[in-house]
Amino acid sequence: MLTKYLRAAMAHAKYDILSDDRTFYGEIPGFNGVYANAPSLEACREELEEVLEEWILFRIAKNLPLPVVEGIELTIKEVA
Repeated sequence: MLTKYLRAAMAHAKYDILSDDRTFYGEIPGFNGVYANAPSLEACREELEEVLEEWILFRIAKNLPLPVVEGIELTIKEVA
């Protein structure tokens, strides 16, 4: 489920080439604070995925909600 969620979120990533230094900037709409900047598109994608993973883990640890992506909803369930 987590891998499917990551893939779905990454499929929504948007990338731009910054005019001032020609590096790549990537972000995922709806995932505030999840962005990356790197010298190549591939490096930007890799960095963005790492940032996304850390962001998800942080939000889970703090019991914060996560966006629903393509009908995939990650929720934390209490276990007795």
